[in-house]
Amino acid sequence: MEADVCVCVPWAAQYPTTMTTRTLFEHPICTAVAFPVQTRDGIRPFMRLLMADWVNVVPITAAGEIVLIRQYRHGNERLTLEIPGGIIDPGEDGATAARRELREETGYTGGELIELGTVFANPAIQNNRLMMYALTGVERTHEPDLDAGEDIEVELHSVADALRLVREGAIDHALVVAALQAYALLQ
Repeated sequence: MEADVCVCVPWAAQYPTTMTTRTLFEHPICTAVAFPVQTRDGIRPFMRLLMADWVNVVPITAAGEIVLIRQYRHGNERLTLEIPGGIIDPGEDGATAARRELREETGYTGGELIELGTVFANPAIQNNRLMMYALTGVERTHEPDLDAGEDIEVELHSVADALRLVREGAIDHALVVAALQAYALLQ
């Protein structure tokens, strides 16, 4: 995949340069492309990961508990405590993806949707965004329908306990922390 791109940075707006990208590798979850960029020191090589947008959902039961999931993450090679979330499918909006991911990973459904905002996962090298939602008043209506390779345990925690786990570092996935903090700001 080769394409022309215009690389413009604020301080170098007077130097917009059309350059060619080169695909380094493709994988179902991302494509890595390399291209030169104009910097203050001249043209330098750069790499970007092209990824689909993601969604995270803070699900709150009628009893006021947060539905958390514990799963093994291959990136840091350990179990993590998180909120449900995942890749937004092509043609799917963030709210629909939030409800889908919640049902698939936990079996919980329903609830009133609250938009918590959108953040970039890692704008230094990635193009994708994370859309964050809360769903209040969710209830367990189904068995989880996990994707191949997913091994998830569902846990219920009070809001106060989940925020304590963030403060203590037991919940340390940056995008999960962002969503939980966005939710806490509503309280």
